Amino acid sequence: MPRMGQWRREHGAAEGKRCMNQPGSALRRRSLLSAGVALFGAAASKSARADYPDKPIRLIVPYGGGGQTDIVSRLVAEALGQRLGQQLLVDNRPGAAGNLAAEMTARAPTDGYTIMVGSTGPFGGVNAALYKNLSYDWQKDFSLIGLFCTTPNVLLINTSAIPVKTLPEFIEFVKARPSELNFASSGIGATTHLSMELLLERSGLKMVHVPYRQSTQGMTDLLAGRVQARCLGLPEAEPVKSDPRVRALAVTSAERSPNWPEVPAIAETVPGFIGVNEFGLAAPAKTPPEIIARFSAALNDALQSPTLQAEFLRVGAVPAKPNSPESFSTYLRERSAVWTGLIQRLGLSAE
Repeated sequence: MPRMGQWRREHGAAEGKRCMNQPGSALRRRSLLSAGVALFGAAASKSARADYPDKPIRLIVPYGGGGQTDIVSRLVAEALGQRLGQQLLVDNRPGAAGNLAAEMTARAPTDGYTIMVGSTGPFGGVNAALYKNLSYDWQKDFSLIGLFCTTPNVLLINTSAIPVKTLPEFIEFVKARPSELNFASSGIGATTHLSMELLLERSGLKMVHVPYRQSTQGMTDLLAGRVQARCLGLPEAEPVKSDPRVRALAVTSAERSPNWPEVPAIAETVPGFIGVNEFGLAAPAKTPPEIIARFSAALNDALQSPTLQAEFLRVGAVPAKPNSPESFSTYLRERSAVWTGLIQRLGLSAE
């Protein structure tokens, strides 16, 4: 007769095998394994996001180097890099009023390592009002982060082509020459374009629009007289402020700019006029909320920095106050309503 210990070893092992082979046991084993994997994956994901960022971040800028978008983008990139502990590498991708950059951003990985600078064009529906077949959905393809600055435009003229000294004189000069003079912009639908169109509409003027892929080329042609006028963001206009070949007639903000106090606001001649450029950040849609929150916190901290504020003001930009993705979205929609209404009234379109 077998001893009790031997019986237990033999029959216990057999009983264990029978239990493991009972219906539902495999399912329970798979469930336990899946739960373990899920917990491990969640822990790993949380750990990875806690370490974000652990490599440089690409900052897509939708206009070429040297323009106002590039200037203010590099300022905020440096400030954010200091706070995030990783460099933000500016990647200039000009073309189609920001659509090329927006398409790249919309299709980029949602890991927080691709961020875009943009405004009402790609992020607020202005481009959707201008272009029939966009390859991205402005309402679904981006996770907004926040606004970082605005800039007024300044109306510049070539002094040889348009020999006037004030905005009222400019209005009379152009009114006497309908469609004979032209103006440059940094692209169809850009705020520099729409600000000029709004002035023409409000003043009853007709000029020919000449869009440029590279804003700096438009400035070269203005200095040479190949185009006679243009609206240009103050950061980009600073280098030609004292150039005798051009004259600043007015700024597009509601009030005069501290950087150009001698230049009146268009609103002083055309009541209620305002047309500023907005600059903010967005990531591809479905970027993890933790990463958006991290970026938003870094941006708001930077916006409270006297150093960054002074740098923005130095180039003619107005630093934004700390804000949220939600408030940035509201702001974009309010400003977009002005531009999309203008686009519809004028029947503007782009290809």
